[in-house]
Amino acid sequence: MSDESSMRRALALARRASEEDEVPVGALILHENQVIASAYNQREQLADPTAHAEMIAITQAASQLGTWRLLDCTLVVTLEPCPMCAGAILQSRIPRVVYGARDPKAGAVDSLYRLLNDTRLNHRCEVVSGVLSVECGMVLTEFFERKRRLGKK
Repeated sequence: MSDESSMRRALALARRASEEDEVPVGALILHENQVIASAYNQREQLADPTAHAEMIAITQAASQLGTWRLLDCTLVVTLEPCPMCAGAILQSRIPRVVYGARDPKAGAVDSLYRLLNDTRLNHRCEVVSGVLSVECGMVLTEFFERKRRLGKK
């Protein structure tokens, strides 16, 4: 499965999150080119600040593979991971991360920090950024514009 086709699937998850009034971020984890986990943000639904799409997908993938070491996996996510998610990516040993839109306010892969390639840490990731970035960014922009129009949090 190509990075672009995987990102299209992650975008569908992000749109589902938006429909459920969650910040629209979707994530997939592939192992041997097969989707083994898919998730979207669920912080509001679960009342859990850690319920980011990446965190849920990592938990699903570890359960699916029966190990916390997600070797030979690729994480595909519509938004650049935050520090919490980047930490979980490193801890789970995911070797490859593909993301869509940059996150200038909380991005920990390229924007604010470069955690996934920090040579002081014992694990680093191959990073592919900007895959369908315009589409990924538009889902977020439309969501927050709608929230502002409706005057909601």
